[in-house]
Amino acid sequence: MSRQREYPTRPIAGVGVMIRDGKRYLLIKRAANPDKGLWSVPGGLVEVGERIEDAAVREALEETCLNVELVKRLGVVDKIEHDEKGEVYYHFVIIQYLAVVKSGDMCPMDDALEAEWVTLDQLKDYKLTNSLKDFLIDIGMYPS
Repeated sequence: MSRQREYPTRPIAGVGVMIRDGKRYLLIKRAANPDKGLWSVPGGLVEVGERIEDAAVREALEETCLNVELVKRLGVVDKIEHDEKGEVYYHFVIIQYLAVVKSGDMCPMDDALEAEWVTLDQLKDYKLTNSLKDFLIDIGMYPS
């Protein structure tokens, strides 16, 4: 069953995974809309019948080739975008997790054009999605 991402009739549940390796975090460059070409964290939609935590682990693997262990839930992001007429074009509710690598060699796949390990201080050098940047500011992880 396909879900309509554009002009949804209700919010769509998704996950984001901040994968940490020491003092570095993994960013991916998005291959598809929303936010094609911008940097974000691995993530995607929760499938029907799938637990949110399982979706986070699956999306991390699909986009990065990394098996991860979730450390904690960081928070929730509302990603709402409107078209030029003011209609809701996208509406995602994204649960953000912090994770560490259990195994695997990082390689961008699926919805990731590129992937790079960065420190928090380097985040300003990347054109992040607005929702990720706002979230990182809210939780005190974006460099001042």
